[in-house]
Amino acid sequence: MTDIAIVESRADRASTHICDRLRDLESWTERTDGGRPDADGGGTYYWTDGFELRSFADLHLELETSAAAFDCEPDLLVFASRHAGDTGPLLTGHFTGNVGPAEYGGDDFAVAEACPNALVRLLEAFDEYAPDGYDVGMECTHHGPTDVGCPSLFAELGSDDEQWDDPDGAEAVARAILELRGVSPHAEPIGAGSTGGGDGDPTFRRQIVGFGGNHYAPRFERIVRETPWAVGHVVPDWALAELGHPSAHADVLEAVFAASGTQLAVIDDDRPVLAETIEELGYRIVSETWLREVGDRPLEVVETVESRLGTVEDGIRFGERIAPSVAVIDLPTDLVDVAEGIDADRVREIVTSHTVAFSTENGGSRVGARAAVPQGDTDSRIAIGEALADVLASTFDSVTVEDGTVVAAEAAFDPELARKAGVSEGPAFGKLANGEAVTVDDERITPESVHVDRTHRFQL
Repeated sequence: MTDIAIVESRADRASTHICDRLRDLESWTERTDGGRPDADGGGTYYWTDGFELRSFADLHLELETSAAAFDCEPDLLVFASRHAGDTGPLLTGHFTGNVGPAEYGGDDFAVAEACPNALVRLLEAFDEYAPDGYDVGMECTHHGPTDVGCPSLFAELGSDDEQWDDPDGAEAVARAILELRGVSPHAEPIGAGSTGGGDGDPTFRRQIVGFGGNHYAPRFERIVRETPWAVGHVVPDWALAELGHPSAHADVLEAVFAASGTQLAVIDDDRPVLAETIEELGYRIVSETWLREVGDRPLEVVETVESRLGTVEDGIRFGERIAPSVAVIDLPTDLVDVAEGIDADRVREIVTSHTVAFSTENGGSRVGARAAVPQGDTDSRIAIGEALADVLASTFDSVTVEDGTVVAAEAAFDPELARKAGVSEGPAFGKLANGEAVTVDDERITPESVHVDRTHRFQL
């Protein structure tokens, strides 16, 4: 069971309104801590199943090591807070830290431990409870505190006086915080492997660090909302500018990865110096496309495919089959090309359903020449060929599969026969090709008279 600490700041009226709603929504037990000053979370505090709520005098961003005030030894700490900005009614969440100099709380060049999985659930709950007229978003990493004592996030009500005093907005944030009951700060471990690097925990989680973009991190919010991946710290453009040359602050970059529980990063925009520094530190840069294509597949499968067949950046796309070891086969490209000309979507479905992964061409829009199938599978190539033969059957006069060969027969329009019959190129050619008769010099020319039988063979 996850124990969650909730921090109320009496210097922030949005925080007090949110926490008032929390106290109304749950059945709490009042307790007294006489050993800690009231300003530092002592005095009366509140406990309920999975949560402990304490009130502090200072603003949240000034509250370093606040987890130490809680009896529950929290797994996760939530700062119930206001959001200030020119964004209108907004419910938002983010992690804390200063990648550059500290202007608003915390230490220079330091970040607090993030809780990517909890942020995913918080945004989902914001979507569920947001009052009409409120937007929901996530922000980049900014301001203090930088040493909380456990994974933490800010759950915020914004963006000015009207919303800070809005009981419906406060209730929405309170309900969203309560939805974190039992939620782990980090995504579940999915094994250790060579994907990633660095000197931290080799256990791999479906989490990334984000670099670049603006304060409200649209790309990284899109990743959170549309993929199975969670996002830890997001270092925006302005913070990267404050950081200076990345190699001069390699320790800060390593701290960002460690505090996010990952070895993977997505960089928004082209930043070759940053990318080079990150890779030299042993971490891996991936694209949003990579995250979408990998999805929730086991990472050992992804590593096997990328080592045997190629990378997502090379155009590799994943199929529906899962196997720890694979064999690479050649696809019947001539047959694939003809079938794609008839029904490209169906061809994609066929190849996807029979393979672990496959190569693509034309920016990923067309199936390529090779595929990965489970090791020991000797039937996939034939099964793919037979399914592609069914696609051809919708256009060709007859299609059969004989001794590993697809044989497709058709009666095809022959322009040379049409010319010999006195038909001029133009609309009449089109009619004959479509099976319509035409008249030339009072003579009726039938489609059959200018068609020839053709047979196509595709080796499987």
